[in-house]
Amino acid sequence: MTAAPPQNTATPPDSSAGDATAVAAASDPRLEHGPPEHVRTAFGVREAVPEPRPDLPGPAWRCDGLVLRPVADTVLAAWSAGAIEELATHGVDGLRLAKPVRATDGRRVVAGWAASHDVAGRVEPRHDDVVAASLRLHRATGRLERPRLVDDRDDLLARADRAAFGEKEVTLDPETGGTLFAELARRRRPLSRPSQLVHGDLFGTVLFDPSDPGAPPAVLDLVPFWRPVEWAAAVVVVDALAWGGADPGITTRWSHLVEWPQVLLHALLFRLAVHAQHPSCTRESLHGLEHAARLVSSLLPL
Repeated sequence: MTAAPPQNTATPPDSSAGDATAVAAASDPRLEHGPPEHVRTAFGVREAVPEPRPDLPGPAWRCDGLVLRPVADTVLAAWSAGAIEELATHGVDGLRLAKPVRATDGRRVVAGWAASHDVAGRVEPRHDDVVAASLRLHRATGRLERPRLVDDRDDLLARADRAAFGEKEVTLDPETGGTLFAELARRRRPLSRPSQLVHGDLFGTVLFDPSDPGAPPAVLDLVPFWRPVEWAAAVVVVDALAWGGADPGITTRWSHLVEWPQVLLHALLFRLAVHAQHPSCTRESLHGLEHAARLVSSLLPL
Protein backbone atom coordinates (compact mmCIF):
# COMPACT_ATOMS: atom_id res chain seq x y z
CA MET A 1 0.00 0.00 0.00
CA THR A 2 1.51 3.24 -1.03
CA ALA A 3 0.17 6.72 -0.69
CA ALA A 4 1.88 7.87 -3.87
CA PRO A 5 2.90 4.92 -6.05
CA PRO A 6 6.24 5.37 -7.82
CA GLN A 7 5.23 4.94 -11.44
CA ASN A 8 6.29 8.08 -13.25
CA THR A 9 9.25 10.40 -13.41
CA ALA A 10 7.64 13.12 -11.34
CA THR A 11 6.46 10.92 -8.55
CA PRO A 12 7.05 11.65 -4.87
CA PRO A 13 8.75 9.08 -2.69
CA ASP A 14 6.61 6.50 -0.98
CA SER A 15 4.53 8.31 1.63
CA SER A 16 3.55 5.40 3.78
CA ALA A 17 2.56 7.18 6.98
CA GLY A 18 -0.74 5.35 6.97
CA ASP A 19 0.52 2.22 5.27
CA ALA A 20 0.42 -1.17 6.94
CA THR A 21 3.15 -2.67 4.77
CA ALA A 22 5.36 -0.18 2.96
CA VAL A 23 8.71 0.36 4.65
CA ALA A 24 11.40 2.69 3.38
CA ALA A 25 14.39 0.62 2.30
CA ALA A 26 16.92 3.25 3.21
CA SER A 27 15.85 3.39 6.85
CA ASP A 28 14.93 -0.15 7.84
CA PRO A 29 17.61 -2.76 8.58
CA ARG A 30 15.04 -5.56 8.20
CA LEU A 31 15.20 -5.18 4.45
CA GLU A 32 18.80 -6.24 3.94
CA HIS A 33 18.36 -9.96 4.56
CA GLY A 34 14.61 -10.49 4.68
CA PRO A 35 12.66 -12.12 7.52
CA PRO A 36 15.00 -13.41 10.26
CA GLU A 37 14.93 -16.96 11.53
CA HIS A 38 12.82 -16.28 14.62
CA VAL A 39 10.13 -14.67 12.45
CA ARG A 40 10.18 -17.54 9.97
CA THR A 41 9.94 -19.96 12.89
CA ALA A 42 6.90 -18.14 14.26
CA PHE A 43 5.12 -18.47 10.92
CA GLY A 44 6.12 -22.12 10.46
CA VAL A 45 8.67 -21.66 7.67
CA ARG A 46 11.91 -21.73 9.63
CA GLU A 47 13.89 -23.71 7.06
CA ALA A 48 12.74 -21.68 4.06
CA VAL A 49 15.32 -19.59 2.22
CA PRO A 50 13.69 -16.17 1.75
CA GLU A 51 13.32 -15.22 -1.91
CA PRO A 52 12.65 -11.56 -2.72
CA ARG A 53 9.37 -10.81 -4.51
CA PRO A 54 10.29 -7.66 -6.46
CA ASP A 55 7.04 -7.86 -8.42
CA LEU A 56 4.99 -7.09 -5.31
CA PRO A 57 4.32 -3.58 -4.00
CA GLY A 58 6.74 -2.86 -1.20
CA PRO A 59 9.41 -5.23 0.11
CA ALA A 60 8.35 -8.87 0.35
CA TRP A 61 9.93 -12.32 0.53
CA ARG A 62 8.54 -15.69 -0.48
CA CYS A 63 9.14 -18.40 2.11
CA ASP A 64 7.84 -21.71 0.82
CA GLY A 65 4.16 -21.01 0.15
CA LEU A 66 4.00 -17.85 2.21
CA VAL A 67 4.91 -14.22 1.61
CA LEU A 68 6.39 -12.29 4.53
CA ARG A 69 6.40 -8.50 4.52
CA PRO A 70 7.67 -5.94 7.03
CA VAL A 71 4.99 -3.61 8.33
CA ALA A 72 5.25 0.00 9.44
CA ASP A 73 2.07 0.08 11.53
CA THR A 74 1.43 -3.08 13.51
CA VAL A 75 -2.06 -2.06 14.63
CA LEU A 76 -3.16 -1.31 11.08
CA ALA A 77 -1.51 -4.47 9.74
CA ALA A 78 -3.22 -6.65 12.36
CA TRP A 79 -6.61 -5.06 11.63
CA SER A 80 -6.10 -5.50 7.87
CA ALA A 81 -5.29 -9.18 8.34
CA GLY A 82 -8.42 -9.68 10.42
CA ALA A 83 -10.58 -7.90 7.85
CA ILE A 84 -9.17 -9.97 4.98
CA GLU A 85 -9.79 -13.13 7.03
CA GLU A 86 -13.42 -12.09 7.48
CA LEU A 87 -13.87 -11.34 3.78
CA ALA A 88 -12.24 -14.63 2.85
CA THR A 89 -14.80 -16.63 4.83
CA HIS A 90 -17.44 -15.70 2.25
CA GLY A 91 -15.14 -14.87 -0.65
CA VAL A 92 -15.26 -11.78 -2.85
CA ASP A 93 -16.82 -12.29 -6.24
CA GLY A 94 -14.31 -11.64 -9.02
CA LEU A 95 -11.29 -11.17 -6.76
CA ARG A 96 -8.57 -13.26 -5.18
CA LEU A 97 -7.48 -12.42 -1.63
CA ALA A 98 -4.04 -12.93 -0.14
CA LYS A 99 -5.22 -14.84 2.92
CA PRO A 100 -3.28 -13.90 6.05
CA VAL A 101 -1.40 -16.51 8.04
CA ARG A 102 -1.17 -16.31 11.81
CA ALA A 103 1.91 -17.22 13.79
CA THR A 104 1.88 -20.44 15.75
CA ASP A 105 0.84 -18.49 18.87
CA GLY A 106 -2.02 -16.78 17.05
CA ARG A 107 -0.42 -13.41 16.44
CA ARG A 108 -0.97 -11.66 13.12
CA VAL A 109 2.22 -9.61 13.38
CA VAL A 110 5.53 -10.86 14.75
CA ALA A 111 8.44 -8.47 15.37
CA GLY A 112 7.15 -6.13 12.69
CA TRP A 113 6.43 -8.84 10.09
CA ALA A 114 3.13 -10.12 8.68
CA ALA A 115 2.53 -13.21 6.56
CA SER A 116 0.00 -14.30 3.96
CA HIS A 117 -0.41 -17.11 1.48
CA ASP A 118 1.45 -16.41 -1.73
CA VAL A 119 -0.71 -15.26 -4.63
CA ALA A 120 0.46 -15.22 -8.22
CA GLY A 121 0.64 -11.90 -9.97
CA ARG A 122 2.31 -8.55 -10.30
CA VAL A 123 1.28 -4.92 -10.48
CA GLU A 124 0.34 -3.93 -14.04
CA PRO A 125 -0.97 -0.64 -15.51
CA ARG A 126 -4.48 -2.00 -16.00
CA HIS A 127 -6.09 1.06 -14.50
CA ASP A 128 -9.71 0.44 -15.48
CA ASP A 129 -9.45 -3.11 -14.16
CA VAL A 130 -8.25 -1.72 -10.82
CA VAL A 131 -11.27 0.61 -10.68
CA ALA A 132 -13.53 -2.36 -11.40
CA ALA A 133 -11.72 -4.36 -8.69
CA SER A 134 -12.35 -1.50 -6.27
CA LEU A 135 -16.08 -1.63 -6.93
CA ARG A 136 -16.19 -5.42 -6.54
CA LEU A 137 -14.18 -5.31 -3.32
CA HIS A 138 -16.44 -2.70 -1.80
CA ARG A 139 -19.58 -4.65 -2.48
CA ALA A 140 -18.06 -7.10 0.02
CA THR A 141 -16.57 -4.62 2.52
CA GLY A 142 -20.00 -3.03 2.90
CA ARG A 143 -20.84 -5.74 5.40
CA LEU A 144 -17.85 -4.90 7.63
CA GLU A 145 -18.35 -2.67 10.64
CA ARG A 146 -16.65 0.67 11.09
CA PRO A 147 -13.32 -0.02 12.82
CA ARG A 148 -12.33 2.16 15.74
CA LEU A 149 -8.94 2.84 14.18
CA VAL A 150 -10.60 4.87 11.41
CA ASP A 151 -11.47 7.45 14.07
CA ASP A 152 -8.36 6.95 16.21
CA ARG A 153 -5.78 7.37 13.44
CA ASP A 154 -3.98 10.68 13.16
CA ASP A 155 -1.38 9.79 10.56
CA LEU A 156 -0.68 11.54 7.28
CA LEU A 157 -3.37 9.69 5.32
CA ALA A 158 -6.01 10.23 7.99
CA ARG A 159 -5.30 13.95 8.20
CA ALA A 160 -5.34 14.26 4.40
CA ASP A 161 -8.67 12.42 4.25
CA ARG A 162 -10.31 14.73 6.78
CA ALA A 163 -8.88 17.81 5.08
CA ALA A 164 -10.23 16.65 1.70
CA PHE A 165 -13.75 16.42 3.12
CA GLY A 166 -13.50 19.74 4.94
CA GLU A 167 -13.64 18.08 8.35
CA LYS A 168 -10.27 19.32 9.61
CA GLU A 169 -7.86 22.12 8.83
CA VAL A 170 -4.39 20.79 8.09
CA THR A 171 -1.20 22.76 7.53
CA LEU A 172 -0.18 22.20 3.90
CA ASP A 173 2.98 23.36 2.18
CA PRO A 174 1.90 25.87 -0.48
CA GLU A 175 4.75 24.89 -2.81
CA THR A 176 3.97 21.18 -2.83
CA GLY A 177 0.22 21.30 -3.21
CA GLY A 178 -1.26 23.55 -0.55
CA THR A 179 -2.01 26.42 -2.92
CA LEU A 180 -3.65 24.13 -5.47
CA PHE A 181 -5.62 22.45 -2.67
CA ALA A 182 -7.01 25.79 -1.52
CA GLU A 183 -8.01 26.77 -5.05
CA LEU A 184 -9.81 23.51 -5.72
CA ALA A 185 -11.43 23.32 -2.27
CA ARG A 186 -13.53 26.36 -3.20
CA ARG A 187 -15.27 24.16 -5.78
CA ARG A 188 -15.96 21.35 -3.33
CA ARG A 189 -19.57 20.48 -2.50
CA PRO A 190 -20.79 18.01 0.13
CA LEU A 191 -21.33 14.44 -1.05
CA SER A 192 -24.69 12.79 -0.46
CA ARG A 193 -23.55 9.21 -1.05
CA PRO A 194 -23.50 6.94 2.04
CA SER A 195 -20.18 6.02 3.58
CA GLN A 196 -18.94 2.53 4.35
CA LEU A 197 -15.64 0.76 4.86
CA VAL A 198 -13.47 1.17 1.75
CA HIS A 199 -9.87 0.54 0.75
CA GLY A 200 -8.58 4.02 -0.02
CA ASP A 201 -5.19 3.11 -1.44
CA LEU A 202 -5.66 0.39 -4.05
CA PHE A 203 -3.62 1.85 -6.91
CA GLY A 204 -0.28 0.10 -7.28
CA THR A 205 -1.28 -2.80 -5.03
CA VAL A 206 -3.65 -4.97 -7.10
CA LEU A 207 -1.98 -7.99 -8.70
CA PHE A 208 -2.64 -9.49 -12.12
CA ASP A 209 -1.34 -12.93 -13.09
CA PRO A 210 0.36 -12.73 -16.52
CA SER A 211 0.49 -16.53 -16.75
CA ASP A 212 -3.29 -16.79 -16.42
CA PRO A 213 -5.10 -13.87 -18.09
CA GLY A 214 -8.43 -15.21 -16.88
CA ALA A 215 -7.44 -15.18 -13.22
CA PRO A 216 -9.23 -12.55 -11.11
CA PRO A 217 -7.15 -9.67 -9.75
CA ALA A 218 -5.65 -10.18 -6.30
CA VAL A 219 -5.94 -7.84 -3.31
CA LEU A 220 -3.21 -8.02 -0.69
CA ASP A 221 -4.58 -6.02 2.24
CA LEU A 222 -6.83 -3.13 3.24
CA VAL A 223 -6.17 0.51 4.08
CA PRO A 224 -9.42 1.51 5.79
CA PHE A 225 -11.42 4.67 5.26
CA TRP A 226 -15.08 5.35 5.99
CA ARG A 227 -16.11 7.00 2.74
CA PRO A 228 -18.40 6.43 -0.27
CA VAL A 229 -17.58 3.57 -2.61
CA GLU A 230 -17.38 6.05 -5.49
CA TRP A 231 -14.68 8.04 -3.69
CA ALA A 232 -12.43 4.98 -3.41
CA ALA A 233 -12.84 4.36 -7.15
CA ALA A 234 -12.04 8.02 -7.81
CA VAL A 235 -8.81 7.78 -5.81
CA VAL A 236 -7.68 5.01 -8.17
CA VAL A 237 -8.46 7.24 -11.15
CA VAL A 238 -6.60 10.24 -9.71
CA ASP A 239 -3.58 8.07 -8.91
CA ALA A 240 -3.64 6.53 -12.38
CA LEU A 241 -3.65 9.98 -13.99
CA ALA A 242 -0.97 11.39 -11.70
CA TRP A 243 1.40 8.44 -11.42
CA GLY A 244 0.37 5.71 -13.87
CA GLY A 245 0.21 7.42 -17.24
CA ALA A 246 -3.50 6.73 -17.67
CA ASP A 247 -5.22 8.24 -20.69
CA PRO A 248 -7.56 11.19 -19.98
CA GLY A 249 -10.55 9.11 -21.05
CA ILE A 250 -10.49 7.28 -17.75
CA THR A 251 -12.22 10.29 -16.19
CA THR A 252 -15.25 9.83 -18.44
CA ARG A 253 -15.34 6.02 -18.66
CA TRP A 254 -16.52 5.92 -15.04
CA SER A 255 -18.78 8.97 -15.22
CA HIS A 256 -21.84 6.77 -14.65
CA LEU A 257 -20.85 6.58 -10.98
CA VAL A 258 -23.02 8.82 -8.83
CA GLU A 259 -21.68 12.34 -8.11
CA TRP A 260 -18.64 11.51 -10.21
CA PRO A 261 -17.16 15.00 -10.73
CA GLN A 262 -17.38 15.78 -7.02
CA VAL A 263 -16.01 12.43 -5.84
CA LEU A 264 -13.11 12.94 -8.26
CA LEU A 265 -12.52 16.35 -6.73
CA HIS A 266 -12.59 14.93 -3.20
CA ALA A 267 -10.13 12.22 -4.26
CA LEU A 268 -7.84 14.82 -5.84
CA LEU A 269 -7.96 16.98 -2.70
CA PHE A 270 -7.04 13.90 -0.67
CA ARG A 271 -3.95 13.21 -2.75
CA LEU A 272 -2.95 16.88 -2.76
CA ALA A 273 -3.22 16.96 1.03
CA VAL A 274 -1.03 13.85 1.26
CA HIS A 275 1.56 15.38 -1.05
CA ALA A 276 1.59 18.79 0.64
CA GLN A 277 2.19 17.26 4.07
CA HIS A 278 4.92 14.80 3.16
CA PRO A 279 8.44 16.09 3.94
CA SER A 280 10.01 14.26 0.99
CA CYS A 281 7.67 15.63 -1.66
CA THR A 282 8.85 18.49 -3.87
CA ARG A 283 7.55 21.03 -6.35
CA GLU A 284 8.72 18.73 -9.16
CA SER A 285 6.88 15.72 -7.79
CA LEU A 286 3.64 17.72 -7.83
CA HIS A 287 3.50 17.69 -11.66
CA GLY A 288 1.48 14.49 -11.87
CA LEU A 289 -1.22 15.83 -9.57
CA GLU A 290 -1.30 19.13 -11.48
CA HIS A 291 -2.03 17.11 -14.61
CA ALA A 292 -4.84 15.27 -12.81
CA ALA A 293 -6.17 18.59 -11.50
CA ARG A 294 -6.51 20.03 -15.00
CA LEU A 295 -8.56 17.04 -16.12
CA VAL A 296 -10.75 16.92 -13.04
CA SER A 297 -11.36 20.68 -13.13
CA SER A 298 -12.65 20.40 -16.69
CA LEU A 299 -15.50 18.19 -15.43
CA LEU A 300 -16.63 20.60 -12.72
CA PRO A 301 -19.26 23.29 -13.34
CA LEU A 302 -17.93 26.83 -13.43
